[in-house]
Amino acid sequence: MYKLLIVDDERNIRAGLKAMIEREYPFMYSIRLAAGGAEALELYRDEKADMLITDIRMPGMDGLELIQELSRDPLPPAFVILSGYDDFQYAKEAISYKVREYLLKPIVREELYQALERTTNDLKQEHEMNRNLEELVKYREEHAADQLNYIFLHPDISKPEMEQRCAKAGLHLLNQSYVCGVMQTSRSQNEVLKKLWADAFSGDACVCFEDKDRNVVVIASDEPAKAAFTRLLHDKRLAVWIGVSANAVGPEQVKTSYIQGKQALKYKMLNTNQNGALFYYEDVNRLSAPQDFPEEKFRKLANLLGTGKKQEIADVLHGIMDVQEIKRYDISYLEQLSRLLNELVFDQVFASYGEASVEILKSYKKVGYLYHSETLSGYIHAAEDLLLRLDSYINDIKDAHVGHAEMKAAIDYIRRNYDKPLNMATVSNYVSLNYSYFSESFKHFTGMSFVPYLKKVRIEKAKDLLKRTHGKVYEIAEQVGFENVKQFNRVFRDLEGISPMEYREKALNNPTNITPQIVSERSPTPLTEGAFAKQKY
Repeated sequence: MYKLLIVDDERNIRAGLKAMIEREYPFMYSIRLAAGGAEALELYRDEKADMLITDIRMPGMDGLELIQELSRDPLPPAFVILSGYDDFQYAKEAISYKVREYLLKPIVREELYQALERTTNDLKQEHEMNRNLEELVKYREEHAADQLNYIFLHPDISKPEMEQRCAKAGLHLLNQSYVCGVMQTSRSQNEVLKKLWADAFSGDACVCFEDKDRNVVVIASDEPAKAAFTRLLHDKRLAVWIGVSANAVGPEQVKTSYIQGKQALKYKMLNTNQNGALFYYEDVNRLSAPQDFPEEKFRKLANLLGTGKKQEIADVLHGIMDVQEIKRYDISYLEQLSRLLNELVFDQVFASYGEASVEILKSYKKVGYLYHSETLSGYIHAAEDLLLRLDSYINDIKDAHVGHAEMKAAIDYIRRNYDKPLNMATVSNYVSLNYSYFSESFKHFTGMSFVPYLKKVRIEKAKDLLKRTHGKVYEIAEQVGFENVKQFNRVFRDLEGISPMEYREKALNNPTNITPQIVSERSPTPLTEGAFAKQKY
């Protein structure tokens, strides 16, 4: 279905044209109407049209001004104009804008249909040619990408092979100065970026493709390319960050140029401009890097984890990751700080305490590679979040280990004294723990509160006595620590679903059907060792 925009300041003409076209060609055209040039331009910008039928004379923006404006589009619509006999001078001027058809008012139905069919046939051929051209361009791009990515990825490649692969890629920059630009968009809209590059760069000596990291790479003549990079940077349709190599000559410099472009692009991390930026390798390569690194601060950071001193942890991290200090140096300084944070803090913590929860591991994976973050502030924020999570995690692990022996002693005491009057105060005093702390720790360790746990122990002992002895129910209730038989019967039914006597009868009739339940303690999940995989920058 073709998109058709009809523009005329007379409502009856707009509606009449729409009705005639839809009657003769149902389902062939999707038609929108506009009462003037300004409205038509707004509709077109909202959704492009394949064809435009417009009157020439209209108040405000007339048809000729509208055609002039739309002709600036890289793929403008097919133009058909309407005019009266006295508008011939306008019509002659419109011819310079490649108007396809010229119709006189009043509109003759057959002439309209013939004009539409000719224009539609032309569009079909053009669309087919565009598809073929796009496929050819895509094939060339993929072929260039294969050849050049092979050069980029292989460390040992001979000069003759490099020349051969550059030629196969269509890169004929053997004796002239060129640059390599590595481009990245804020939303990874690479197809849009490639189209904008094609609009901005008019030179033939150029290849454009995607590398293994899905950056858009261009290799082109130096001065035209630099001018195109600047135009692209100021194009408001897409934010783009561009790393540009130094000037190079000869195919043997292609790989070096690409590495320089990628190195320059890394400085996006230190840039706060949300609309994109341009980084030249010749500029950033002048920056130096310090020889000494604050390793003692990293060790202090590792030692603070698990202490609960969250503000001090954050302060030490921000002291290490001093943004103003980092921006003074080569990007390798930040990369080394990131490595030391991994090796001296995160690796050490995970080697000692094992892997943490899924949420902590997600943060861990993001922070582990510096360039997973879009900006330096984003990286620092993610690192701080992970450190504070680890601080809480290690605290929990320590608490679990510290309380483990006391909880085992408490449970052993309950099992030895279940038949005596017991309460949580008695048991917490026995293991020398604060009442509230004991309550929380006991619940975490066993999976239930103190009173339900004690009832369960007593009922398990009672079930054993019901099966093994002929004691009266009230006698067994007293033996396992219940104050009276009524309470015993109620608790027994709540936990087992039947009365003590029904349980005994069932056990006697089918002893294999009654399996004593085991009251087990729930211990902390065992830790597994894990270390942070080293990342290369």
